Amino acid sequence: MSEGHYDFDDLPAGDGILILSSEQVILSATLQAERLLRTRLEPGQTVALGDIFPEPYLAQAELALKETLDSGVLRAQLLTQILLPAEKVRFLKYSVAPLYGQDQKIIGAVLAFHDDTLTKSWSDWSDFGLGVKPGAVFEHLDRGLFIVNQRRTITAFNRTAQEFTGFSPDEVVGRYCWEVFQADRCKTGCALKATLEDGVTRKDQDVRIKDKAGRWLNLLISTAPIRNQRAAIVGGVQTFQSLGLALPRREARFPIPGEVTVIGQSPPMKRLLAMLPDVARSEATVVLEGESGTGKDLFAQAIHLRSPRATGPFVAFSCSALVETLIESELFGHVKGAFTGAISNKVGRFEMAKGGTLFLDEIGELKLALQVKLLRVLESKVFERVGSSQPIPMEARIIAATSRNLVEEVRRGRFRMDLLYRLRTVPFYLPPLRDRQADIPLLVNHCLARLNRKYGKEVRGVDPKVMSLFQNYAWPGNIRELERVLEYAFVFVKGVVITKDLLPEMESPRPRPAATAHLHRQRWDSELLIIQKALHQARGNREAAARVLGISRSSLWRRMKAYDLL
Repeated sequence: MSEGHYDFDDLPAGDGILILSSEQVILSATLQAERLLRTRLEPGQTVALGDIFPEPYLAQAELALKETLDSGVLRAQLLTQILLPAEKVRFLKYSVAPLYGQDQKIIGAVLAFHDDTLTKSWSDWSDFGLGVKPGAVFEHLDRGLFIVNQRRTITAFNRTAQEFTGFSPDEVVGRYCWEVFQADRCKTGCALKATLEDGVTRKDQDVRIKDKAGRWLNLLISTAPIRNQRAAIVGGVQTFQSLGLALPRREARFPIPGEVTVIGQSPPMKRLLAMLPDVARSEATVVLEGESGTGKDLFAQAIHLRSPRATGPFVAFSCSALVETLIESELFGHVKGAFTGAISNKVGRFEMAKGGTLFLDEIGELKLALQVKLLRVLESKVFERVGSSQPIPMEARIIAATSRNLVEEVRRGRFRMDLLYRLRTVPFYLPPLRDRQADIPLLVNHCLARLNRKYGKEVRGVDPKVMSLFQNYAWPGNIRELERVLEYAFVFVKGVVITKDLLPEMESPRPRPAATAHLHRQRWDSELLIIQKALHQARGNREAAARVLGISRSSLWRRMKAYDLL
């Protein structure tokens, strides 16, 4: 835009901007303009106004653009509409201003658009009054909307409101709004009641109402008065956007001392959360298994922070981060001169974690030679720095994590069976996000709160269509991917609700539930085969089989009982 200028400081932050040359070639267009107009606007493309403005708004737009290009007239407060899916509409206000070149000649025009749906609908009904049934605009709005008289009796209820709440117009018209919705603000702090009393418009307020099925819904509402020709208030209008089902008051979060919160109310997460306090209080080694991005590191911290070792250090180490020759030194430390480059003594992770917890992430990546050394440390409770024979007591609890199936790794000869059973006193399987549908609204709200703090915004929720997409998406990257998707939307969101057009591409198909169940079955069957093989090798002697597996006789007994081998 070096060849033209326009004062953009006067434009509202939410405006979509389209800049055209005098030949109607697109010079520039903002992403917000594409979203409002629901069309691609590529610079260099010649655009026909008929592609943007529908009848009967096209003639006015053509005249406004011609006047601006011919005489530099600024045209403001013009109206158009955009057709949305499901026969809904969005009203836009727009202005047309001249664009000047360096020689002060008009070389094009700047069109600024903003959403005016609520203002348009409210003014229409103010003209009608309450005695006339609202027309097509009312039914095709992309927001839920209802009208009340001064007594807060519902007189009209649009199609979108019916879709959100499950109530039909016949079920609500003639009834008090507070009687129908039982909102948490009906008795105190009702925005619609206040608007009827003082005539002040209120926007973007959070409320909870009950739908027809008795479920609590989170809504973002706005209210406005309806006046007659004498400017007296004769009723009110309330619009709302659904932010989805309200979160349960309980079982939503599992607070941990410190700054860790484990979130979940789905059946698999409830089972894990029920186990967590007992596991944390014990000194048992734990293996956290699950796909990448399921929150294994968070669970490890949660166990540590609820354990008697909570005041000690939590030391994390990724077994896949370094080459094998360096991992041993990082874990156990080394003395000066132990190898080339060892110019001083170095404390290893085992020493750093003294009195606390050592978290070994991606334990399945550890090479067999190091597995032997780790097993020896776990059994003897002592270790030596590389290059030293001085034993050092191991005074840390071990929590390991892996995204691999360790039982399958044992079968393939890539992981030691005795180390598996030494580590896996308590196995924790963290389910993938696709198996935690009930947790997705909780996780979304948790992420939104964090992102609001990070970006200084006030996003209240996601559109129901977005939530439906989230709950039917495969999430190959699990929680980590959910966080990335929401942060992407946060970069572009201008309002208080994240809509589908703000999301990045998400094309992964959702796997059949049977596929996930099959994976669990494989994990179960593989361990069963290993135990059966050990018992066969020991000719049925449980004590000998336990020695082969590297576990205690009581641990073997518990597993045999679980697999119905007794």
